[in-house]
Amino acid sequence: MRTRRLIVLISAVLIITALLPVSLSVWMAHQNATRLFTGELESFSARVMLRTTKVANQAEDALQRLEEINLTSCSREHLQEMRRVSYSHRYIQEILYFRGLQPVCSSLEGMKKSAAFPQPLAMTPKGYRFWYTAKSDLGIEHDMVALGSAHYVVMIDPESLIDVLPYGTRPINVALIGIKRNLVIASSAPLADNGWVQAIHTHQMQFQHHDIMYYITRYPALNVATLTWTSTTPLDQDWRRQLLYWLPFGGAISLLAAWYILRILRRLQSPHQRLLEAIRAREIVVHYQPILVLEDGRLAGAEALARWPQPDGTFLAPDIFISLAEQTGLITPLTELIVESVFADLGQWLQQHPDLHISINISATDLANPALPMLLEQQIAYWHLDAGQIALELTERSFADPETSAPVIAGYRKMGHAIYIDDFGTGFSSLSYLHGIKADRLKIDKSFVEALDYNNVTPHIITLAKTLHLKMVAEGIETPQQETWLREHGVEFGQGWLYSKALDKQAFIAWTERR
Repeated sequence: MRTRRLIVLISAVLIITALLPVSLSVWMAHQNATRLFTGELESFSARVMLRTTKVANQAEDALQRLEEINLTSCSREHLQEMRRVSYSHRYIQEILYFRGLQPVCSSLEGMKKSAAFPQPLAMTPKGYRFWYTAKSDLGIEHDMVALGSAHYVVMIDPESLIDVLPYGTRPINVALIGIKRNLVIASSAPLADNGWVQAIHTHQMQFQHHDIMYYITRYPALNVATLTWTSTTPLDQDWRRQLLYWLPFGGAISLLAAWYILRILRRLQSPHQRLLEAIRAREIVVHYQPILVLEDGRLAGAEALARWPQPDGTFLAPDIFISLAEQTGLITPLTELIVESVFADLGQWLQQHPDLHISINISATDLANPALPMLLEQQIAYWHLDAGQIALELTERSFADPETSAPVIAGYRKMGHAIYIDDFGTGFSSLSYLHGIKADRLKIDKSFVEALDYNNVTPHIITLAKTLHLKMVAEGIETPQQETWLREHGVEFGQGWLYSKALDKQAFIAWTERR
């Protein structure tokens, strides 16, 4: 009995495994076909709305220009100006000059005296009067839409309001409907039946009547609506074809698709891919930690620090994703993104403060990037800055091969950029590179600042910097005692939480204004 139950259970699992992918795939195919079908209809309706709005805006612009005319009514010059306005607005057929509701003259030649206009059907939100009429002063029976201001009325062919070509795979028709009287003002094709009449007065946007799918966009201010429609026959045909296709092959294709999607998901979820997408989407942002003059507390500039916001609102530690970028070959586009962000954030601010600077960290790999100097030069020229306002921070690893790095660093210094040696004493063990590479400032790592009370290395670093005529920036200053010690020992600049943490651009600018 137990074996039988197990067989039944396994059989049920096999059946579900066989049928579920097929059923789910067919359902998804039907849903997708329906979504594409209705999406095409909605997209066309949106394009019709844009066209209608464009024509209406052109009519309003013409009326505004006409009201600014200061000429004798219906004089030769006045008529000429009316014709110019009509000619320069492609959707306007005729312009009438009114006194009250009585047409006095027209942009068309040979206008005969015509009857007064009735009261407008509606007023637009901008205060323009709206009419719909089948009569014209030329004696032609043709539906026209009229929009009027205080003294002028422009006549518009309603066909121009809906003159949009469908770009999809199936024919789509459109009509302009007068809601108040269920009147078809203009239509690209005859309406098959009156199934739309009841729906036009409800809140429905989309409905199906028999084998026709309708989409309604209403303009209550003008008592009109656009009605787009198309046959659902192509949808039924697509559904049958997909059904015949998926029944014999659905299971195999579903398994193959699942395997393929899992591969894609694994790849997309890899750290390298996530970082690549973050760089492409410009999700990496820059925060700025102020650098102060220790002697008097003046602001000297700031260090640009990359931050990667996460969905939960936290920031991924820079040590993690910058190391990942160096290992996966993404450090070059990351550095370029940071450089572009710095100028976008603070280009104008640096322009207003020519005595201040921003330091940007670059890696050893960046030294081999010929596009980086060009990018810096381009941005500096665009913002009208001095190259000295952008300093470049390099870790000791960047100096490991002086024969390669020295000419590049010399090129940056020739451009006017100051060169900082970052995290001094924590990286490359040999000091021989200091003889072959010229730098401007040396940054004392925060680990040496934290150990001032019990570590004797920091005074030697300061002595070495003074011997090499390098100015110093101490990182990680957190207490007034550390600040006092560093200042008394000749360190010129400092940064750390004693002054401020790294701030986003708005907070940084606000902080500098308070200082």
